[in-house]
Amino acid sequence: MDTEGTYDPRGTRSGHVPRPAGPPPGEGVPPRPDAPPDVVAWLRTARPEVEPGTWAYRHVPPPPQAKPDRVPDRQLLVGALISLLAGLLIWSLWLNNYIPYKRVPIMLVTPADWWSSASLGRPTTLEAVDAAVVYDGLFVGLLGYVFGRLGNWPEVLRRFVSGRAQPGRATFAALGAALTQLIVWERWLPVVEPIVILVPDTWLAGWGNHVLAALVVYSLYALIAAALLWPFAKLGDWGAVVRRSRTSHGPPQPVPDVPEVSQADWPELRAAGETEAADRLAVELRAGRMNDVDFVRVQRAWTSAQQDPARLASFTRTVLSHGAAAWAHPSGDRDLPQRTATHDLLLGQVRIGRCADHERNPYPRRGSGVALDPALLGTSLLAVGPPGAGKTGRLVRPVVESLALQALAGQSSVIAVCAAGTPLGPDEAYDVVVRLGDRASVHGFDLYGGTTDPDEAAAFLAEGLVGDLDTVDRRRAATALAQLLAPYRAAHGRFPAVPELYELLHGTPSALSSLQDALDADDHATMRRELAARVRQMGMASDPCPALADRLALLDRPALGGFFDSGGPYRPFAVGALPHHPLRVRIDLPERGHTEASGLLARLILAQFTAMATARTDRSRFTCLVLDDATGTLTAETVRGIQCLRSANAGVVLGLRTIDDVPEPLHVALLGAVGCQMAFSGITTWDGRRFTEAWGTEWVEAREVAQRTVFADQPLTRAIHALRKLVTGKAVVTDAVTVRTVERERWSASELARSVPAGHAVISLTTVRGEHVPPVLVDLRG
Repeated sequence: MDTEGTYDPRGTRSGHVPRPAGPPPGEGVPPRPDAPPDVVAWLRTARPEVEPGTWAYRHVPPPPQAKPDRVPDRQLLVGALISLLAGLLIWSLWLNNYIPYKRVPIMLVTPADWWSSASLGRPTTLEAVDAAVVYDGLFVGLLGYVFGRLGNWPEVLRRFVSGRAQPGRATFAALGAALTQLIVWERWLPVVEPIVILVPDTWLAGWGNHVLAALVVYSLYALIAAALLWPFAKLGDWGAVVRRSRTSHGPPQPVPDVPEVSQADWPELRAAGETEAADRLAVELRAGRMNDVDFVRVQRAWTSAQQDPARLASFTRTVLSHGAAAWAHPSGDRDLPQRTATHDLLLGQVRIGRCADHERNPYPRRGSGVALDPALLGTSLLAVGPPGAGKTGRLVRPVVESLALQALAGQSSVIAVCAAGTPLGPDEAYDVVVRLGDRASVHGFDLYGGTTDPDEAAAFLAEGLVGDLDTVDRRRAATALAQLLAPYRAAHGRFPAVPELYELLHGTPSALSSLQDALDADDHATMRRELAARVRQMGMASDPCPALADRLALLDRPALGGFFDSGGPYRPFAVGALPHHPLRVRIDLPERGHTEASGLLARLILAQFTAMATARTDRSRFTCLVLDDATGTLTAETVRGIQCLRSANAGVVLGLRTIDDVPEPLHVALLGAVGCQMAFSGITTWDGRRFTEAWGTEWVEAREVAQRTVFADQPLTRAIHALRKLVTGKAVVTDAVTVRTVERERWSASELARSVPAGHAVISLTTVRGEHVPPVLVDLRG
């Protein structure tokens, strides 16, 4: 069978399919299967450039942020109405001559014989009457400007007219224009008369020609009407409405016959001359026989084939023979039985929630989706939250599901470690399911990780058995184990089973003498010396074998018998095979009744994974270990191993109920080793303090305003202040503003413990390239 490309270097992330948006199920909730997507439409969907951790599929940036000092709509309208009424009141008082000395300014700049001094400004000539009309017009303009600014009318028009969508914007502007024309031409305000008066009489008389005089007058009226309409035309954007109307009612414009370029047409293959393969794949895709996993897998095979031109012919033959099923996963699966999360395999993303609309979140991120991908998981992720907070249902299962889909596409491998009964998907979604303690299980577990090196196997076992004990030196324990494993393998060609290793560690004379007899004196002289050295050290105060034997006894139980024996009824699974194949593995630990054994095995798996992942030579495939409960698994050695995964295209996901499940000396090292930290709702302030220290502080601008009421001494000033208070609803005050930059914690311990709502989490992300996303509040139900 042609399997070219299955184990080739990872291709460019070009084809992956989204799922209908919806919240992942909670802990213990049965999953909801998703319907297959429309792959063609999915490929044509835009994915803008976004910052790490943002769900890119159909991402829409938020509208521009409103000013922080934005006046509420109700207060703005009330202020505008009061200013309008105040302006009308003053205009009424002006017209009815209730304002004394109103003509004094114009009397100062005009001849004295124009006015009657007895009546304090009554015009006595026609010139004075015209001057009074122009004077009233200027006062109306000044009155409109002052009260327009006082009532913030420009902001009212921007917010309630120009801020509307068409055709509402144009309609409201037209209503305002009609009302303005009515007021002007009905002579309710002196607008036309002052303009006519300012025009020279010879122009209005048409230089003695009646026809020309009529033309000048009507042209003047038209200019006034146009000048009154122009601001409303700009305000309502009437030009855009007219252009849209012409486009919709005009003859259809010819559309150039240029086909839309889409990845569904496989343009890369066509550009390289592989037209037959492109046509076959395009037919498969549009006929619905190709899903997102198939697209990504074939795209990856094409990328790897381009690296070796000699393989292009083989690529075409495989596509023409198998179509969408080409280079299928060794299991034959092309999709998972169920999908409970929202995936976009084009970018390798899985959506875990929505960025909450919270003041602590950056405004551009509010409302956007939050997603994880290998670029983030490659820095490892630590999730801390109490039971029921949603770590399994809203984080672990979506991540495992996404990595399993990528494994079917040949891009990753995943091993999920959880307690028996944890809802991480059906058995059919995995290639290997190890159910320790369940006699119906097909697979067992290789304690030695599949290695043939006794020293490496001894290091694994020492870390798993006594790595969490401060009283035992791990290096001495590894040396003691190597002194037993190396002779045993030399004599029997395999490593000992659990009961045999227990007898050797316990120092049973019959077991030691049997091993000594099995070693040939000539061929295994070195091994005999190793074994003799181990026998001499037994019984010494510093001998680690008693502690190793006590811990190994946890695995030498009837319920676990045979699961760790390479020659037993169960096919052993070795962690060492994971980094080299696109495997989907789930290991169910027997936590009920075997809690200490489960912690030992989880620690052993973590130690084997970190060593195998960093030692592999082909790092093109992303490899991830997911520990649903990492309690008791983290030691100084495993934390150092996690730090090395970032450069090895590998990562771990660690779930903890509390950081106190990790030895206190490792708290700082652990938070520094993982690039992504996630604090669920319900954590304690002690846990919150650790996250606060890890996330550090930020510089923010603190603004302090001290207000002082202004008391006026003069009657006119008091009247102006009273009018201003009536319009704005606030007393006249002076502000003393102090702006300074202060350093503040991004999230305090008390906020993490008390202010994170249920179903939410605060997450900080870092990519393998070093891009950092500050902590944001995420709604895991959105």
